[in-house]
Amino acid sequence: MTQNEILALIKREVVPAIGCTEPMCVALCVAHATEALGGEPESIQVGLSANVLKNAMGVGIPGTGMVGLPIAIALGALVGKSSYQLEVLHDCTPEAVERGKKLIAQGCINITLDKEACDNLYVDVVCKRGNHRSEAIIAHEHTRLVYLCCDNNVMLDERSSLHKTMIGEAGSDLTLQQVFDFATKTPIEDLEFINEARALNEKAAEEALKGNYGHELGKTLTRPLGKGIMGDTIFSHILSVTSCACDARMAGAMIPVMSNSGSGNQGIAATLPVVVFARENHNTDEELTRALVLSHLTAIYIKQSLGRLSALCGCVVASTGSSCGITYLMGGCYEQVAYSVKNMIANLAGMVCDGAKPSCALKVSSGVSTAVLSAMLAIQNKYVTNVEGLIEDDVDRCIHNLTRVGAKGMEETDRTVLDIMTHKVPACEA
Repeated sequence: MTQNEILALIKREVVPAIGCTEPMCVALCVAHATEALGGEPESIQVGLSANVLKNAMGVGIPGTGMVGLPIAIALGALVGKSSYQLEVLHDCTPEAVERGKKLIAQGCINITLDKEACDNLYVDVVCKRGNHRSEAIIAHEHTRLVYLCCDNNVMLDERSSLHKTMIGEAGSDLTLQQVFDFATKTPIEDLEFINEARALNEKAAEEALKGNYGHELGKTLTRPLGKGIMGDTIFSHILSVTSCACDARMAGAMIPVMSNSGSGNQGIAATLPVVVFARENHNTDEELTRALVLSHLTAIYIKQSLGRLSALCGCVVASTGSSCGITYLMGGCYEQVAYSVKNMIANLAGMVCDGAKPSCALKVSSGVSTAVLSAMLAIQNKYVTNVEGLIEDDVDRCIHNLTRVGAKGMEETDRTVLDIMTHKVPACEA
């Protein structure tokens, strides 16, 4: 890939989002369908791929105090604006939430699993009002509208090109060496945009300290109990700041975060460990900027091969990126950055995604702690060797071994996880 192509790739994949990206993606699709219909729908039928359903079931929806898809769908119809993209519910108000609750109570929202979905990321929304019918489909990317129609008027149909796009991405020619060279050699003025990720995600962490979000892992780590166990160190600060941002986001705080490859948690995990380490290690602004680009671009590179949604937890991907960034901030060269990738893959390859939820803060913390440890080993030229598990001498082959396990090897795991999630016995019946 050329330098301009890589730059465009980062800017496309690192974007602001409010709330968990899967329910926001669904709300965005509903907003598209509602706008095409030209009025508030009387019924909404939503068909979802398994991975979208899995990640949208258990997360807080910003500004609502509620969890899950029905309220996201209702608000997408009532106040959603497609022009806001993943900030589609930016105009949510308490009044809108009450209207959304009434819409849900009327039973006009129907959510189904689309077992025939052509992609792991697939949302099909049909809205009806009187004799009028609209349909919108988002696929492959959280904001990629591929089909839009109202009655017999087809406004957009790019479904036929979807397969070609997927094939093209699967054959991405990015390598870790390219990623490293781009991050370390591109003129710094061309990379300054990445600092918006720092600003947004730090604000999310600060917000968590003001309220009671999720399981409060981040806040717990800042309290005497947390400091008594984990210490008051760079390491503990990385864990607490990163977990704080995840706590706030997954519990439905009305704040934007900078996402990576369609995931806010991945954006947080690729950003904040690097920021905290740079600040406390007294790295320069330029070094931090380059480390953030290295972290985010590494995560993007891995996700291109893995796919946007999979059975492998995204924290593995993003934390691998942050480990690369931290290694660079420690003074590491390309070889040592590659060592950190091998260490990450060897340790976290089996982490399972069981949906987006407040407890993701625990997984983020696990991934980030491993990121720091992997960087510490890498800077000392200590790394997992090719006789161990998924690791090969070629770091890019290591990455593709990981993504092969996550994308293909864990398909049955993914189905089993979703089956468990959708057939839980309510507490009152247990």
